[in-house]
Amino acid sequence: QVQLVESGGGLVQAGGSLRLSCAASGRFFGINAMGWHRQAPGKQRELVATITSGGSTNYADSVKGRFTVSRDNAKNTAYLQMNSLKPEDTAAYYCRVVIVTPRISDYWGQGTQVTVSS
Repeated sequence: QVQLVESGGGLVQAGGSLRLSCAASGRFFGINAMGWHRQAPGKQRELVATITSGGSTNYADSVKGRFTVSRDNAKNTAYLQMNSLKPEDTAAYYCRVVIVTPRISDYWGQGTQVTVSS
């Protein structure tokens, strides 16, 4: 079984920073892409950022220049550094990991709440 554990959410004032972590554990051969999505109340879940096993990154236009996705392959962990946070960044943030078990499957974290006050 594969487990994803997220941490790092919380309440922060506009302009502040938070760092999210997503650690994968269990029995698997490897991890392909890792990424973050978010869902605000009443809105659809949207992609925030992804990073491939080779380190290539992709960001939503709304977070470019403010958020940085990274990974530590030795720890099977992905990170999302969020700077210059805005109230519109308020959402539940979910990590998504593509894991080879050897079947290739998507796994989702339990979600962590990020609230940015104005």
